[in-house]
Parts: sequence; C-alpha cells; structure tokens
Amino acid sequence: MAEQQKDTYHTPHHVIKPLVPFRAETEEARWEDVDELVYKENDTTFRSVTRRILFDSNAGQGNQVRYFEVQAGGWSTFEHHEHTHEVIIFRGSGTALVGFETRHVKAGDLVFVGPNEWHQFSATDDGPLGFICIVKADRDHPIRPTAEELEQIYAAHPELKGVIRV
Repeated sequence: MAEQQKDTYHTPHHVIKPLVPFRAETEEARWEDVDELVYKENDTTFRSVTRRILFDSNAGQGNQVRYFEVQAGGWSTFEHHEHTHEVIIFRGSGTALVGFETRHVKAGDLVFVGPNEWHQFSATDDGPLGFICIVKADRDHPIRPTAEELEQIYAAHPELKGVIRV
C-alpha cells in the first residue's frame, strides 16, 4: 500500500492514511480511520465547518476527495481560486453561491465551481449541509475578497448583500 505524504497547506498537522480496499461508514457521514479536521487552520472567515479527507493523491488519480460538513447556520469561506470544485451534496440542505448565483441545494444535487468563481456554501438553520468535494491534489491557495472587491460585488449584485458571509 502506498503511503501518502503530508501536505502542509491543504492538510496541516495530518498524515494521510494508507490506502485500504474498504472503509465502512460507522455513523452518518463518519468513516473508519478518517479523521475530522479543522476546515482551515488559523482562519475566522467561516463558521462551524469541518472536513475529512476521504481519498488523497496516493489513490493515483491526482485529485483529493474531501467531505465537508457545515453545521446548522454555518458557512464556508467566501473565496475564489484557479482550481475547480466538483461537489456532490451528500446530506442536508443549504445554499450554494457560485459566481453571483445562489441556489438552494439538497442531498443528491451536483454543483460545479469553475476557475476563479467566487463561491460559498451555507447550511440551513435546521441541520447540517454535508458535501463531497473533488479537487486537484496540487492546487493553488484560495483568495478572499478585499473590502473594495466586496463593495464592487454588492454594487453589481445588491441581492447578495446579506447572503455573502465574510
């Protein structure tokens, strides 16, 4: 079995587990030998989000498959970056903001985030939003908006004021 290397930016303080043929779900959205991680280290631009790395680059695909869980009333960071996201809503419901469009999402829905598209995921107040997110293992760092960029976004899209959380 191949051993994964430690990724100091995308997976800080965490050694990825060796590949095994099976990992059982032990309870809803919890798997054997898959650690719960802080969404982002030393960051306050999100609320009540955790992540789990289900598969990393040692699977030979050049990507990382992650599970994020946004607790009721929580949200991910509003950001953009060069790499894309392929998202499968796994459980619960909430709002996905991609580009400047918001959509109510629920278990079974698919969301694609293109290169450099602003995006954010928020859970409803009545339960968590869990989603699987597939990205390239070798990827760029996210960029958050400046105050000036936020003002420009709100001027062009006033309907997003109060929707975007920063």
